[in-house]
Amino acid sequence: MPIKERPAERARADDIAISALSFLAGDGERIAGFLEATGLDPSGLRTAARRPDFGAGVLAYLLSDEPLLLVFCAHAQLQPAAVQRAHDLLSPPADPDSVVRRPH
Repeated sequence: MPIKERPAERARADDIAISALSFLAGDGERIAGFLEATGLDPSGLRTAARRPDFGAGVLAYLLSDEPLLLVFCAHAQLQPAAVQRAHDLLSPPADPDSVVRRPH
């Protein structure tokens, strides 16, 4: 059965990713760490942010750093599980029924 996406859940996941990027951008050290980890530079950040997978990447970055994740969650008044769900929705596992396969 194909993966079904609910528009409200997708919008909420996008909102969490945008909030996460704003959180990172609000602190010089945080955004520098993100840029270093992603290989982006400040001028490339705006272009990269337009990519459909960018939000999932921002959330993956937070999920890879538990102390940073917890600070973000306190800031955004979210549970870490909400960030994980948002990441999973923005970057779901491969749908076995899909004609297009994601690279692993």
